[in-house]
Amino acid sequence: MTETKLQGVRKQLGYKADAVITMLLRRADMLGLAVMSPVSLKTKLSRWENGHEEVSQPYRRLFRDIYGRTNDELGFPPDDDNNEAEELLSRLALARSVDSEMVEVFRRQVDDARHVDRRLGGVVVLDQLRSNIKQIRGLLSFSTVAGQREALAGVLTEASALAGWEALDRNAIRQAWEHHETAKTAAREAGSPLLFAHSLAQQAFILVDLGETGPAVEQLAEARTIAKHTAPPLLRSWLAAAHGEGLAAAGHRSEALRAFDSADGLLPADPEDPALPFLFLGGAHLDRWRGHALSKLGEPDAIDQLSHALPRLPADFIRAKTGMLVDLAYAHAASGDRDEALAQARQARRLAGQIKSDRQLRRKEPCQRGRV
Repeated sequence: MTETKLQGVRKQLGYKADAVITMLLRRADMLGLAVMSPVSLKTKLSRWENGHEEVSQPYRRLFRDIYGRTNDELGFPPDDDNNEAEELLSRLALARSVDSEMVEVFRRQVDDARHVDRRLGGVVVLDQLRSNIKQIRGLLSFSTVAGQREALAGVLTEASALAGWEALDRNAIRQAWEHHETAKTAAREAGSPLLFAHSLAQQAFILVDLGETGPAVEQLAEARTIAKHTAPPLLRSWLAAAHGEGLAAAGHRSEALRAFDSADGLLPADPEDPALPFLFLGGAHLDRWRGHALSKLGEPDAIDQLSHALPRLPADFIRAKTGMLVDLAYAHAASGDRDEALAQARQARRLAGQIKSDRQLRRKEPCQRGRV
């Protein structure tokens, strides 16, 4: 039997039937609408989703509200002009119901995805993030409350930047770029030059992967300029290190090392900021980043830098460890130690396969094949 659009949307959002019934009843209660009992609604939902019966009003409106989808996306017939106006009013009312507590829920979802991503990779949470982004964008599109729009836009920025980074890890280059474009637009809506600078800098790594190192360096320099006078030291340190990586990729040795020296000088004694949960520079992180740049530059010091940082890396940063092993493979290959290069590349391949990091798998291939 062909899947109906209504059923497809529920599955796409990951909702169980019982959860949908609860949401329908809760939304009906908010709107003061009389609906059938939960038991009857469960039977009716099955008939609607299997195409045995057409969804009637007011249930079309309730589905539009809880799923955030249009009539066409849900497989409903088009409404007349009056119903379209009613739908718009409903969406405006739903957006107005978003309060600071709900924004915090969205923010926690992004932070949870960030923690899962570190351990298991983007394959686990990328689709979930895309759904969250669509939901937040839908609410933002109909939000008219001052302050609420900025708060939603801030969460959208973080979610989109994270989704973009995960897409890059899966080697979905165009998707990664588009997520970062969404992040930059949302950062402007949020009125946050700090979020904009971070999204702009992170997007530059896509250019590095494409071999567009010149534009990448320019974009990273622009991000540093934006944040130069207003950003906290932690973000300025991160941006300096990011610029250093771009400069190293472009082969600008002296400038790259100066950028990392600047990052080290800017790094605060306590390198954790609750307002910047997406930045990690404490412990081994800045050291491993410098080691990555040294490896890019073919510097002999890369081996010692990376070997010293590797055992200090927190255990849950699996992707970071994978990248360090790839860097070590390249560093040993540059020093002429082919056996050690192959050993590090094999470890990197095992971890990259574990978290489905297509980007790191692609990076280590030349080294594994002895082409470096």
